[in-house]
Parts: sequence; C-alpha cells; structure tokens
Amino acid sequence: MATAVFFHAHPDDEAIATGGVMTQVARSGHRVILVCATDGAVGEPAEGSVPEGSTLAEVRLAELRDAGAILGAERVEWLGYGDSGMENEPTNDDPACFWQADIDVAAERLAVILREEQADVITVYDHHGGYGHPDHIQVHRVGHRAAALAGTPRVFESTMNRDRMRALADFAFAGADDDPELAEQREEMRNTDMGSPAEEITHEIDVTDALDEKRRAMAAHRSQISEESFFLTMPDDAFAAAFGHEWFIEIGADRTGEPHEGDLFAGVG
Repeated sequence: MATAVFFHAHPDDEAIATGGVMTQVARSGHRVILVCATDGAVGEPAEGSVPEGSTLAEVRLAELRDAGAILGAERVEWLGYGDSGMENEPTNDDPACFWQADIDVAAERLAVILREEQADVITVYDHHGGYGHPDHIQVHRVGHRAAALAGTPRVFESTMNRDRMRALADFAFAGADDDPELAEQREEMRNTDMGSPAEEITHEIDVTDALDEKRRAMAAHRSQISEESFFLTMPDDAFAAAFGHEWFIEIGADRTGEPHEGDLFAGVG
C-alpha cells in the first residue's frame, strides 16, 4: 500500500477539488494525508456558524478535520499560515499570511510531513492555482519545492478541465436567458480561463462512486457552504456533471491530452 499527501490552500478546497479521489484512495487501502496551508480566516462565514468566543479560523480548522474524516484521511495537518485573501486584497500584505511565506521555509514544513509519511504521491495545484488565488499559487510553488526536498517521487497538479467547463456552461445555467445575472455568469463560464486545457491534462478520474462522501465533506464546511448554497442544492444529475470527475497533471508524464489516464495510483505501491 502507498501513501498520498493531498496539499490544499484552505479548508473546503480538499472536498471540492480532490474529495472523490481521496475517498477512492482510502477505500483502496492506501494511506491518505491531508495538509492545509492556511486557516481560512479571511473567508465569509455563514450567519450563525461561528459560536460566541470562537474565531472563524478555529471553526474552519475543525471543519477541515471533520471533512478529512469523511474522506478517509488518517492524518490532518495545518501548516500554520494565515489566509491571504483574494488577489490584490490588503490581506495579501499580512506578514503572517501564506502568500508572504518564504518558499523554502514553508516547503520544509511540508517536507517534514512528506518524510515522516514516506509519501509516494503528493497533489498540489496547477501553475496559476486554478483561478489565480494567491494561496493556491503558493501551494503550487511550495508543494513542488517540498516534493523536491523530500524526494517524493510522484507529483500531481490538481486542476479543472477548462474545455469541459466551457462545454457545461449551457447545462449549468439552463434558463439563463430569462435572468440577466445568470446569463452573465454563463458567458463568464463559456470564456473561462480557469483550470487547464484538456490537452495539458494527464488524468481524468471518474469519482461518481464517491459523490456521497464528497458532498458530505462539502457540507461539513458549514461556515462556508451553507445548506442553501448551490453546492448542496444542486440536483443529483447536475452535481454529478459538475463534480463527478477530478483532473490532474502528472509532472514528468510521458504524454498529455486525451484519452486521459483514469487511475492516479497505477503503478504506485
């Protein structure tokens, strides 16, 4: 059996981006480790989700542990950094935030875990963090450096299939012609630069058999994903269309593009 470390930026990223694969890997008997760079303290909490006397950071880290348990993580760690907030926000300048972290210092914190676990696999994000969030970009940089420091043999970049997202625009926003706001969101999705082109992707993992765990893990992040959120109110077929596959770019792979590989752990362990 092998060990995979899933490295993410904020509590809830793990459920949304890699929750299906984490569940499948754990079911197969491999060891799943979840590492989160930041405490998510800059997020906007749902009303009533932060009890009196608690902080959003405390709540979100507790939610991370709950979600990790649902997804089969045997160890959940926080690297100790603050949430940097969205691009160009004043919080980007906070010396305690992840965006301001020294790459080598942060990478060594992660490398310690990789060495302790003798990790066979680490997942990070693509070069622009999927959509340009500073903490996601930093996960890419720090994760690659940590893998080099620890000698972790296989590195996968979690991404989104840009071409598929564009193709799903009409399905995701059915009826948008009658709603100007939805129509605008549909156009943004049709022209999105999020994720990576299909030709750059190496792995497409069908996680439809793990959607129950994935959705429950999202729901565990109740401070960010309320019961009324679109994540949890989508019909099952729409949820499967949006979240039933997870995409990765394997560093050093012999080939990219379709047909994508369907097993992240082929030849591991």
